[in-house]
Amino acid sequence: MKMEVKGDAAKRGALTALGAAGVIWMLAGVAYAETPVGVPDKSFPESVTSTKDGTLYVGSFNEGGVVKIAPGGKPEQLVKPGANGSRSTLGVLADEKSGTPYVCSNDLSGLGVKGPSDAKGSVLKTFDLKTGADKGSFALGEGASLCNDIVVGNDGTAYISDSLAPNIYSLKPGATKLEVWATDPAFAPAKDGVGLDGIAIGADGNIYLTTYIPAKLFRVAVKDGKPGAVTELKPRALDHADAMRAFGDSFLVIEGAGRLDKVTIKGDEAQIDVIQDGLTEPVSVTQVGNTGWIAEGKLSYIIGPNKGKDPGPFVLKPVSLK
Repeated sequence: MKMEVKGDAAKRGALTALGAAGVIWMLAGVAYAETPVGVPDKSFPESVTSTKDGTLYVGSFNEGGVVKIAPGGKPEQLVKPGANGSRSTLGVLADEKSGTPYVCSNDLSGLGVKGPSDAKGSVLKTFDLKTGADKGSFALGEGASLCNDIVVGNDGTAYISDSLAPNIYSLKPGATKLEVWATDPAFAPAKDGVGLDGIAIGADGNIYLTTYIPAKLFRVAVKDGKPGAVTELKPRALDHADAMRAFGDSFLVIEGAGRLDKVTIKGDEAQIDVIQDGLTEPVSVTQVGNTGWIAEGKLSYIIGPNKGKDPGPFVLKPVSLK
């Protein structure tokens, strides 16, 4: 499982091991966590992920590629736009165990977003986390598909959500193609809607998902790596449920309407507590220590009612998770 939680115990261990140098690093991290971090102009970020050293990795809805931002540093291009036959970049997940950033590449030309190449279809791309070099390319199913987000289990298996088909795909270590791991009519997008979006693995080992329009939460029971019962969880009304990340024994969930939520599952009920409201078209979140870094995608300025207007600067916004 991709662990994005870096708790107090881990921090104390790091300080003990690193001594004075560790103290300096942590103090720098505190300053970093209090200041919004800029990403390239007009890049319309769609997903953000991180590694344990606090480095942030951001994809681009229109320009593609992946930018990395080290603590206190400036954006650097890790994956070049169009690399490995990629196009517009949606979900991004940095998996340190395998040294792999998983990237959802999609042809969004039907939405009027050209992207950095002419590559067709929806494809999961993999790269080298240090160099950005190509590692692999794995197409989703035939027909309408949209690779949206990724989570990685303890055994290294990646699970991928498809927003246009009722499928969760899996990619086992060493595999040469994706497999449909689970499918269910409940995952199918409604007419004029958008289906599966965020995906995460809970502390109980089960897989949890959001759907975007209409906004819902689901749990897929997992036993011995195989899918079991699909349960729609009953929260209060959500508005455009987007990215989902494990957060201890709960989850961080983005609502496109402008909120970051803490979601706690109790049986078949989902308790939703708002951590931050008033965000500007948020699309994704990642956790570094006690800070949630939120990507404000402002996608209405490229495919929505604000298209053609100036979206202003793009930043990753820090929010306290204490």
